[in-house]
Amino acid sequence: MHRNRLPSLLLASALPLVAPLGMAAPEVTAEQAVAAIEGVFGVTPGERRNHTKGTCATGEFVGRPAAAAYSRSALFSGAPVPVVARFSLAGGNPKAPDTAKSPRGMALEFKLGAGQLQHMTMLNTPVFGAAQPQTFVDLMQAMKPDPATGKPDPEKLKAFKASHPDHLAHAKFLEENNPPTSYANSSYFGIHTFKFIDSNNRTTLVRWRFVPQDGERRLAAEELASLPADFLEQRLIERTRQGPVRWDMVLSIGEPGDPQDNPTLAWPDNRQQVTVGTLTLSAAMPQKGAACEPINFDPLVMSDGIAPSDDPVLRFRSQAYAASFARRLSER
Repeated sequence: MHRNRLPSLLLASALPLVAPLGMAAPEVTAEQAVAAIEGVFGVTPGERRNHTKGTCATGEFVGRPAAAAYSRSALFSGAPVPVVARFSLAGGNPKAPDTAKSPRGMALEFKLGAGQLQHMTMLNTPVFGAAQPQTFVDLMQAMKPDPATGKPDPEKLKAFKASHPDHLAHAKFLEENNPPTSYANSSYFGIHTFKFIDSNNRTTLVRWRFVPQDGERRLAAEELASLPADFLEQRLIERTRQGPVRWDMVLSIGEPGDPQDNPTLAWPDNRQQVTVGTLTLSAAMPQKGAACEPINFDPLVMSDGIAPSDDPVLRFRSQAYAASFARRLSER
């Protein structure tokens, strides 16, 4: 199977989907979504089914006082919080080229003390590629290689795009924006709407992103054609050897009418922006045997003061991650 050059529809990335918790039985299950990924990429035993190719990093996060107006989470205490990070490429191909026009991910585990954790799993795209679970599964089915050619059927891909408008904004972003020159030169978006809860139990709807202090940089067209398949990991390792690499955590504050449960819809650019902390990564390394490798970056692992919205994608990711995690553990 020719897995290295799947079309940019791979966009869909980190997160299989389904209906929110507490609702009627979902149209698709976590197991079905993970199986659909395997149908496209095959299985690399003992590895993640999606975002298989990755790199670990370690560092800390320090919150700012401005965050206290929105959340009582210990994440924003102002004290350094240890962090384990994982950077990755979307899809289940461990040999995916680093020039691929597919999403990059940044997953973070914050160790808050007393056994408390906070997870954040993000993409370098401002919107996601599916509003409902069926869109993701339909995408995987359209991308499944034809046994005769080893490649997806172009007609199936065309039909998918025509029948799934919720995928188009994400696909358009990836088509129009080349991949970053380094993991350190990209913003990463929380994609979903979250609830921040302050010490008075007041709830504020927010979306977050991590903005690189090194600045945003994208590959030029000639670099897309000439760079080797593997350069992102080494560039991040080399960058951390030069000194700490930092991102500012920026909140967008929601207003009435902003989409709360659809990650394919962006909020208006004029929403209030608040910088609530800085992530500092001081070391990066290959993932094999490193701290990030065994972590299941379940996005519903949240500290007191941060809560999920009813976004069906966000709500289901916990189940899908668990299904993938169980499969890779059983193969080791």
